[in-house]
Amino acid sequence: MQKTVRPIRTGEEYIESLRGRDLKVYLFGELVKEPVDHPIIRPSINAVAKTYDLAVEEEELAFPKSSISGEHVNRFLHIAESAQDLVLQNKMQRKLGQLTGTCFQRCVGMDALNSLHSTTFEIDEKHGTKYHDRLLEFIKKVQHENLVIGGAMTDVKGDRSLAPSEQEDPDLFVHIVKRDEKGVYITGAKAHQTGTINSHWMIVMPTMRLQENDKDYAIVGAIPVDAPGIKYIYGRQSCDTRSMEPGDIDVGNSEYGGQETMVILDNVFIPNELIFMDGEYDFAAMLVERFTCYHRRSYVCKTGLGDVLIGAAAAVADYNGVPKVSHIKDKIIEMTHLNESIYAAGISSSYQAQKMKSGVFLNDDMLANVCKHNVTRFPYEIGRLAQDIAGGLLVTLPSEAELRSPETGPILKKYLKAKSGAEVENRMRVLRLIENMTMGRNAVGYLTESMHGAGSPQAQRIQIARQMQLGYKKKLAKDLAKVKGENEEIKESSEYFQRVFKLDNRE
Repeated sequence: MQKTVRPIRTGEEYIESLRGRDLKVYLFGELVKEPVDHPIIRPSINAVAKTYDLAVEEEELAFPKSSISGEHVNRFLHIAESAQDLVLQNKMQRKLGQLTGTCFQRCVGMDALNSLHSTTFEIDEKHGTKYHDRLLEFIKKVQHENLVIGGAMTDVKGDRSLAPSEQEDPDLFVHIVKRDEKGVYITGAKAHQTGTINSHWMIVMPTMRLQENDKDYAIVGAIPVDAPGIKYIYGRQSCDTRSMEPGDIDVGNSEYGGQETMVILDNVFIPNELIFMDGEYDFAAMLVERFTCYHRRSYVCKTGLGDVLIGAAAAVADYNGVPKVSHIKDKIIEMTHLNESIYAAGISSSYQAQKMKSGVFLNDDMLANVCKHNVTRFPYEIGRLAQDIAGGLLVTLPSEAELRSPETGPILKKYLKAKSGAEVENRMRVLRLIENMTMGRNAVGYLTESMHGAGSPQAQRIQIARQMQLGYKKKLAKDLAKVKGENEEIKESSEYFQRVFKLDNRE
């Protein structure tokens, strides 16, 4: 089980905390002996380590004081006590995206803790349970020890037309299979799980709205990632085996990478003190909606990656000798416009936060969904423009081995030369970085995850539709136009806009 006995401070200490845990991780059909030392896995660990080092280097940004533990804590473990806390989350996320060029794997856990803070409080209020106190004790522990929390929400789902309890195989959604006086045992699988084997704890949550017949699926609890009964099947990423080749050019980003696994849970035990929902199916939708509200705004992290890609495109233009050509400049302007549009929606959502009953602040849901919907589109266009500027060499570039070869190296240095003074190797490195982010292993985090993470595009459109306030907006128009003789009932109130226009919602 957990071997961490003193608070982790630095990235190096974090990496050491992952060793010797006997995780059951399968990659290429084989059990990985020590994930920390595996060349495909290690870049993702390095990306998480950066979240520790940033807290040391920039305390105001990433190391706030928590009123729960009374200690300064990593912002990824902090419960948002003001709108400013949420704004600083976004600024930290963009900074980490700039520093790593990839997914740093801690946003799901952060958003899970914050969404559970308010949800457990309201479950207790209705049902007289003690989930909120349990959660606070857990938060104190992980804040003090400075641990990484992974959030596990996405079930494999099976037949999407059927509810969890209606599935032919009940294990297609994680559910309780037995219980005793000490706790419950759960079975099932979670898909697309970001950074799970790089975490210390995993919080399992339901993935959708539930009905009374789904009570056994309404389970939320914290589990050590090395608990008995858990297996991890590592997800493939494009070009991932380049990490196992000699050299560091062809991989594009040799130091940092993302990670996704399928998590198999086979009669995994959750003790009572770590259960934060057990059968309260009527609160599953609340939890999912509040989590996605936080998490869709968290996708401002992609603007940090966008900053890197814009910089790479500009660097290639320099190497090619065309930085001042009008159409190149215009494409880089467009890339910047799209990137800042993502950031604007996300950080605006944080600024317009409101205080919940539990005391935690929740960002604006409409703007969170607009932010994430932008993320499902704009990174693809930014990536397309980067490839346009990079040119065809992006996909026909010879390998680093050719560059190092005494036979072919001199030939490449002669014929791949562009602008005077630009080193061929540096040009190759930047081209490989663009390839890495738009087609290689970090395209997972910048493109495909941008499409499907925190809900696929239609999920955001549904939430936007629910909050359009069309009746209220029609009334505004008709009042100004002095429309007469219509008594259409306005189903929506102006509550949303009253909240938006408040001046005292940013404690």
